[in-house]
Amino acid sequence: MTLWNHELPFYPQLRRAAGFNVPLLVVILVFLALAASFLLILPGIRGHSRWFWLVRVLLSLFIGSEIVAVHFSTEWSAGSVCTNTSYKAFSAARIEAQIGLHVGLEGINITLTGTPVQQLDETIDYNEQFNWHLGQDYAKEYAEALEKGLPDPVLYLAEKFTPNSPCGLYRQYRLAGHYASAMLWVAFCFWLLSNVLLAMPVPLYGGLALLTTGACALFSVSAFASISGVPLCPLHLGSSKLTTHYGAAFWVTLATGLLCLLLGVAVVSLHYAQPRALRIFLNQSVKDCGSHVRGRSPLTLNNELWEQLGASDLIISTNL
Repeated sequence: MTLWNHELPFYPQLRRAAGFNVPLLVVILVFLALAASFLLILPGIRGHSRWFWLVRVLLSLFIGSEIVAVHFSTEWSAGSVCTNTSYKAFSAARIEAQIGLHVGLEGINITLTGTPVQQLDETIDYNEQFNWHLGQDYAKEYAEALEKGLPDPVLYLAEKFTPNSPCGLYRQYRLAGHYASAMLWVAFCFWLLSNVLLAMPVPLYGGLALLTTGACALFSVSAFASISGVPLCPLHLGSSKLTTHYGAAFWVTLATGLLCLLLGVAVVSLHYAQPRALRIFLNQSVKDCGSHVRGRSPLTLNNELWEQLGASDLIISTNL
């Protein structure tokens, strides 16, 4: 390789500026559209039940959107550092930059932003995604990054997550992400089931489905947190060390799991303690739920009705 116009022959491609996570944006827009559609029909609901429906639907949509959205988030584990580091391979030029590492269930995202952005007559603003989920080949994506000639800090962090790296980060985060993702999809299925059951005259089973949703969400958090017990490889960038911590997606999923457990316990408790209040909140009539909330089957009610009729006949015959 030789110099061309006093420049090293690297980085021929356009710089990739930081952008949006498209799948995450799509999920958010879909659930926002559902929420907006419900708000449009909300004025057609009469009486106090309008506010009960508002709380139920918006709370349920929040839980469902969070369970799906965190699959595509790279904020399960995150860290950033400002440092003075090398910029190009085979070059002594150094830059002041902020380097960020964001780990998700499906891969990692590495950002490199110059401070200031314009340095060395270039715009230093990178956002690179490396995936390992499903059929994605992380090693191939890393090889393509080498061919592109991405900056040294990006390649350094990406190399730590390659399958052949002695750090072992690839296996730890990939397995934790797979188990967490699987549990979240199970939680999403039980969330759908809970909505169906709470719309029927069986609130007890809807509450149990909510409890299962919360338990699965907490299991996914536990699966991802299992990597904290494994010694991680130190990440040195220039004179600074990059450390990661649990990100927003981790804590939001934990809060959602606890919220589902709280709602499930509330529904089950009200089913036995205050069935009428539960029916009012769920907007269910006594005709639909009376036999269930009293814990008596329709056959028992029919027997009691026949006994009452028999007693009435006996009274009438005695009077005659």
